Amino acid sequence: MKLRKALLRKSLLYLILDKPEFSKLSPRGIGLIQLRDKVSPKADVLRSALKLARFLNKSKTLFIVNDYIDVAILSGADGVHLGQKDLPLKQARLLLGRDKIIGISCHNLRQALKAQREGADYIGIGPIYPTATKPEYRPIGLRVLRKLKNKIKIPYFAIGNVNAGNIGEIIAAGARRIAVSQAILKADNPAYAASLLFKKVNLE
Repeated sequence: MKLRKALLRKSLLYLILDKPEFSKLSPRGIGLIQLRDKVSPKADVLRSALKLARFLNKSKTLFIVNDYIDVAILSGADGVHLGQKDLPLKQARLLLGRDKIIGISCHNLRQALKAQREGADYIGIGPIYPTATKPEYRPIGLRVLRKLKNKIKIPYFAIGNVNAGNIGEIIAAGARRIAVSQAILKADNPAYAASLLFKKVNLE
């Protein structure tokens, strides 16, 4: 069994997959991979989750399912990621148990403090920059990241159009962890892009 919480604390790079394609993907250097499919029928999401769970089974990369707690349980995922309007954290914990990981999307310090207080294992904070993935959200910029420093003790990942070119200023604002999607998935060589991001987040 993976030592989930210990692996989470060591994780610096988080990949979010909208539609999983594993042929060019290597989990090396990626601490967490999240399946985030809000379009497909849930039966298809479950099939993808089962496939991804098998793919990551012998790796040290944690597998997280977005939104769907039932899919996370049925696929044997390491945890679930919830938004502000999803099932409350307390109820999610009752379903998943203490050993599984629960992450929460937050957009400001108040939400982050609430998630920490209620027992979230990690926070996704953003979007830091404008992003096509979530155009309905206004970017929060680096100012919110600076507010989290020294106040949020659980791992938090800066998310929202994060790439190799802006990692330096994100880390300067106090974040030590990043979550990405397009920076890896849209790259000509996703494995190399992941390796580059991992090195940058370690060196900055």
